[in-house]
Amino acid sequence: MQYFVQPGSIVRKIWGKSDTILFIFAGAAAEFALNKAVDWLYFTGRLPADPLGRLFSTVSYARKIVFSPEEGTHKAIDTMRQIHGAVEKNRGASIPDWAYRDVLFMLIHYSIAAYELLEKKLTDAEKEEVYDVFYRLGTRMGLQELPLTYHEWLPVREAHLMADLQKSDYTADLFKQYKKHLGAMRFKVLIEGQKLVVPARVKELLQFSDVSLLTPVVPVYKVSRLMKMDWMLKNILLPADYKEQINELDVKE
Repeated sequence: MQYFVQPGSIVRKIWGKSDTILFIFAGAAAEFALNKAVDWLYFTGRLPADPLGRLFSTVSYARKIVFSPEEGTHKAIDTMRQIHGAVEKNRGASIPDWAYRDVLFMLIHYSIAAYELLEKKLTDAEKEEVYDVFYRLGTRMGLQELPLTYHEWLPVREAHLMADLQKSDYTADLFKQYKKHLGAMRFKVLIEGQKLVVPARVKELLQFSDVSLLTPVVPVYKVSRLMKMDWMLKNILLPADYKEQINELDVKE
């Protein structure tokens, strides 16, 4: 059977673990809040109303793309594009192509950053493999001006970070919603986790320090995974309403 992402791919390893996925979306949550096109997420009202629900909705599409046979993956990508097209029609405007690219670029960056934080450094070949998967995703969605390789993408990513991010009222409101839905303690953990994976430009705009309180915790967490005790930390840190969905993010191939 033909897959969009072949069994054994590093991308399947990255997207097959709940903790890695949570760091991917922790980082993306910070960068999303700064994007100049974040008003599009407010047009439907879904993100500020239910940021955690939106996360799991997005994850479900990402997982279909990563783990489905190629036909199912193409269907998921096409459905995603149709949903965005319907939003554009309702608003009477088009989401800028650079905004689509920004989201794609976030998935690339945070897939690599989260895996390297919790597992090990990726080789150049593995980074190219990650990039290739999302390049093909973007191409299927009809995105233009995508660099052909990971190394060609790096300076483009930096240019996007400089051009497309700003701190705005939307930024403040989104972080307010994160805190409301997570609670003060979990929100603090979110911020400290974001510091570990976001790029320097995001730290600068959000006025994050370079020091995270979670830095000494990460090695302990890695050991807890080896001892199969990581569920205890997840039960403490994650909202009870979402524990079942989070557990379902772990894929054994």
